[in-house]
Formats: sequence, structure tokens, C-alpha cells
Amino acid sequence: MPRPLASPAPAAKTDTATTTTSTARTSLLQQPAVQAVLGALLLWGGWAPHPSAPLSLLLFVGWVPYLVLERQLTLQGARKRRVFAYTYLFLVLWNAFTTWWVSYAELGAGIAAVVLNALLMCLPLMAFRQTKKRLGNRVGYLSLPIFWIAFEQLHLSWDLTWPWLTLGNGFAAAPQWVQWYEYTGFLGGSVWVWVVNLLFFNELLKRIPSLSVSAMEYASAADPIIAKPAKPGRLALALPFLALLLPVLLSYVIGANYQEKGPPAEVVVVQPNLDPYVEKFEGGAKFVPYEEQLTRLLALSEQKLTPQTRLVLWPETALEESYWQNTIESNPKIRRIREWLARHPGVALLTGITTIDSYPNKEAASETARFRDDLGYYDIFNTGAYFANATAPISFYHKSRLVPGVEKIPPVLASVISHIDLGGTVGSVGSQPDRTVYPAPDNAPDLRVAPIICYESIYGDFVAEYVKNGATLLGVITNDAWWHDSPGYRQLFSYGTLRCIETRRDLARSANTGFTGFINQKGEVIQREQAWIPTASRGTVHLNDEVTFYVRYGELIGRGTQILAVLLLVIAIVQGQRKKHLAR
Repeated sequence: MPRPLASPAPAAKTDTATTTTSTARTSLLQQPAVQAVLGALLLWGGWAPHPSAPLSLLLFVGWVPYLVLERQLTLQGARKRRVFAYTYLFLVLWNAFTTWWVSYAELGAGIAAVVLNALLMCLPLMAFRQTKKRLGNRVGYLSLPIFWIAFEQLHLSWDLTWPWLTLGNGFAAAPQWVQWYEYTGFLGGSVWVWVVNLLFFNELLKRIPSLSVSAMEYASAADPIIAKPAKPGRLALALPFLALLLPVLLSYVIGANYQEKGPPAEVVVVQPNLDPYVEKFEGGAKFVPYEEQLTRLLALSEQKLTPQTRLVLWPETALEESYWQNTIESNPKIRRIREWLARHPGVALLTGITTIDSYPNKEAASETARFRDDLGYYDIFNTGAYFANATAPISFYHKSRLVPGVEKIPPVLASVISHIDLGGTVGSVGSQPDRTVYPAPDNAPDLRVAPIICYESIYGDFVAEYVKNGATLLGVITNDAWWHDSPGYRQLFSYGTLRCIETRRDLARSANTGFTGFINQKGEVIQREQAWIPTASRGTVHLNDEVTFYVRYGELIGRGTQILAVLLLVIAIVQGQRKKHLAR
């Protein structure tokens, strides 16, 4: 009797089970909703703040799941509404994961920052899809970073400005990788992110048959992003890694050869740690009287003062009572500050303060002016006040990059809600068009400080204007306690490292609470005080007066991409009309 053959059934079951599991995993990763969530998680994971720079590497693949999602839906012939829905899901999740903490300061503004910003971000992605449809894959994918960065440039200056998630800001946790920002500014980082993401995506297409260019698509598309499916090569795979590593190597070379410039000066920054929800403002459950708040500021300053101290910084709205600018010298607290400065000759003071200024009539009033029968037309300002010494007139700077929805209401919306009783004051905070740089005190002729108030520090081009006007030191005053113990104040502090690289200026930072400290011209954090305690810090800064390429020429990348974006849209529209005409 012949020997019985071994039954293959168990092996077949094992292979089938393995195949089924693999197929299920593949099928799951091909779900558009999963791809949208994965992309949002990668971008959030790569964003500052994080304990180590390597997590910033996630930014270089964060857009790949979305690119796969979009291509997959395109090959399936999905309707526009479906593509838009998954695009919006991806963007709204990224916004929510990264900036949810805005709702602590103002619930409505927090919701708007997530929902509306994600909606606005859809615009460049939809423009990319239409360009790809009309001009082919190659031009389409090349247009994607152009449209996106053109949008980021727009987001720096219009009424709905909210550039927190500008891709180049994502490297705030790794300033040692972007020392070349002194030439490109933070939009150079956005270009870097897109180039590497597109190169990784291109390599991925070669390895996923279902996403490769089909024969029909290859024949119909004028310029596919890749050739017909071919065997992936090692050299091609090395390209995205080279695009990632070369800018890092260049940055390390620049950083290794850069030395702090300018004469030294000693600066003291103060952190009073007053809870804005219960302690700082009148009406709070544990309100600290304004006189006691001033006493705390003066006492903390005294702890760190030395005969070499040349400047003291107090945080945003450190003096909160509304001070009329035309009568401010008669205020007892201002007189008390001048008496303190008189006891410390050679010390200048920059403090945050809430001020009010009036206008003689409607014609002279600004567009943000308010009106009361007993006061007439007036503006409220979030102000930086500079005392050069005990007797010099106070120099005022009015915060000009205002938080949308909290400090600034777009004119169209303001005209609508002005007729609605919201139970409080309606309207925007006043601002000014120019960047004020405070004059140097007599005993420190190189000390020209830029008063940068809170939210303004996320704008590279805005901060560069101070340096154009002669600033040798960036002085950031802020009240980060609005965001509680959240990523918000950590992100804002880390963005300061990029502003230092772009301008090659030292930064001294005074926060009501959050992080108070110093950053040098290479974006290195020299001192950072613990949050949520009253404290002060003393540091030596260097007063550089040289101007970087970025400061001199501004956002060349942003303006250039806006020009290219307009040209691409015109060409795409013309090509679309031409195809319709030929199809008739």
C-alpha cells in the first residue's frame, strides 16, 4: 500500500488566514477616513512642543497619507463633495489636535480657529486638484506647494490672519536644523516640508500598484508625475532622504560658524504669575488689588537688579487699569514707577499696559474707535509703554497683530454685531501701522528694543520690520496664562527661536506666566524659568545691528509663490475653457 501523502489542508488554512489578515490591514489603511486621521496625527506629532527634535521628522511624511487619499479617490472617480469631505476631515483634525487650547482664552474664537481655519486651508488643496485635472499630474503636483505657500503668505496679513500652523513654524522644536532661515524665513521651512513629502509620495506610488499610473491615465495625461510603473531603484529612493538631510547639514555648517554679535547688555525679565481668570482682573474671585500687583512687579525686579542692569521687562497688561494716554502722568501708579526708576539710575523699563486714547470727532477717529456719550470717540489699546529713565516721556507702542475674534473683529462682521446687545463691549482693539523701536538710553547707546506683544511673535515678516527700523533686541511681553497648562504657551515660546534665527537678534521674554527667559541669535534657549510661579530672571544679551538677507528682502518665497499661483490659476482656467470648446 503506498505511503499516504501529508494533507496540505492545515498549511492552506494558515496561508489563507495570513492573507486575510494582511488584506484586512491593507484594506483598513486604504480607507480615506483612516488616511485622514493618520495624516493629522503625523502632523500633530511633529509639531512643537516636543521633548526632542527627532519627532519633527514626522512633518516630512505628514502629508503623504493625504496625498495617497486624494490620488486614490481620483482614480476611483469620486465626486468633488466626497473628496472635499475627506480633505476637510484631515485638516480639521490637524487643527483640532494642535490648537485646541485656543478655546481656553475664548470658546468661540477657539472653535473658529479650528473650524474656519481648516475650511480656509481647503482652498489651496482644491486649487491643486483643479490644476492637476486641467494641466496634468506633473504640473498639478508641482502646483501644490505653490498654492499652499501662497495661502500661507496671505494668512500673514489679511483680516482673518492665523498663521500658527504655517509649516515652517513646525521646526521650532529643532532650530538647529533651520539656521538658513536667516536667508529664507520660515516659509523656507514650508518649501522643505513639501519637497520631501512629495518625493516620498512619488516613491510610494512606485511601490503600490493600485496607485501607480494606469495605462489609460498615462495615455491621457500630458505630464504624469511619474513614468509608467517601473521597478523602484535604490538611487531614486535615496532622493527624498537627500532632500531631507542636505538642508540639515547646511544648517549645522551655518550654525557652527555663527558667533553672537554685538556688545553685551544685562536685562531682567519678570514673571508675576497672576491668574487672569481669578486674580489679575477686577471682578475675579481672588482678585489681587492693582496696587499689590505693582508691588509684586517691583519686588521681583529688585531681586535681580544689579548696577549693570540696563533694561527691565514686565509682561503684557502688567498695568491693567485703563490708563488715558493724555493724562497718564497724573496716575499714582505711574508716579510710583518713576520714583522707583529714580532710585535705579541707568535702568529702563518696558511694560505692558492697557491704554485709552480719544479723538476730537468722528472724522478723526480710527475704524476701530468706539463711542460713548460721556467719552466721545476713543480707542482701547493693548500697549507697550517704555520708560527710558525716571524723567523721560513715556513712549507708547500699540499692539498691531491682533488675535482674530478676540482682539480683532473683521469690519464686515463688526458692522453686523454692532447692533446686537452681547452684554459687553463690541469691537476691535486699536492698533498702529508702524513698528515702533524704542530709542536707546544714554548709558546703553546700542540698546534699541523692539516691543513685541504676545501673538505678534509668530509673524516672521512682522518681527523683521522692527529690525529694519533699527531694533537690536527683541523684547517679547506676553500673558500666556490664558491658555492654562496647555501646549499653547509652549508653542508660542518655541516660535521665538525661529524669530531669533531669521533676524539674528537675541530675545528677552517676560510672561505673566508661561515661560520667561532668554534666547540667543542662533535660536538656542539660554534661560527658561519654570512656569506657574512668581519669579524673575537676569541675562546678558548681545545687541547685534547687522541685517540678515531675510530682514533686508522680506518674504521673497511668499510673494513669489503668490505670483506663480495666480499664473497657474489663469492657465488652468484657460485650459479648462479650451477643452470645453474642443469637446463641443
